[in-house]
Amino acid sequence: MTSLIEQAQAQMGKSVEATKENFSGIRTGRANPALLNGIVVDYYGAPTPIKSLASIGVPEPRTLSVTPFDASQAGAVEKAIRDSDLGVSPRRDGNVIRVTMPELTEERRKEYVKLAKTKAEDGKVAVRNIRRKAKESIDKSVKDGDMGEDEGDRLLKELDKVTKRVTDDIEMLLESKRKEIMEV
Repeated sequence: MTSLIEQAQAQMGKSVEATKENFSGIRTGRANPALLNGIVVDYYGAPTPIKSLASIGVPEPRTLSVTPFDASQAGAVEKAIRDSDLGVSPRRDGNVIRVTMPELTEERRKEYVKLAKTKAEDGKVAVRNIRRKAKESIDKSVKDGDMGEDEGDRLLKELDKVTKRVTDDIEMLLESKRKEIMEV
């Protein structure tokens, strides 16, 4: 039954990773290639992630350079970036597309912090759902007589410790993202 706790811990770890991935898409004052992760380009009729079509570099702290592998697709890549919800205006310089991140206003920073809090809460909800399913399995095993009540209580306490540690990890990620967003 300890494997049940290990399995829950592994699933919770995946929730933390998903939360980190969600955080990487939130804009801060600095340019970060991960900002373009959610952007999809129409590549010969197939929706394709931008990172599969182009190399993305950071030549300056607030500038991204996007160089499509296929030069004929530069227009489609530029259009996808322009149409995204990043609120940026890409400029084409031959085959290279330059994306300058505008300074964030205080109001916009606060909106991004709220967005980060929402994504962190989504991660915590996923962790709590995993905990609930593991707890149901433990309770069922105790009820069916597969394990004693003491063993069930011990596993529940262990599950609660794992859950607390993982939610604290998400909270620490949120705090570091908040600082990064509010940094001018």
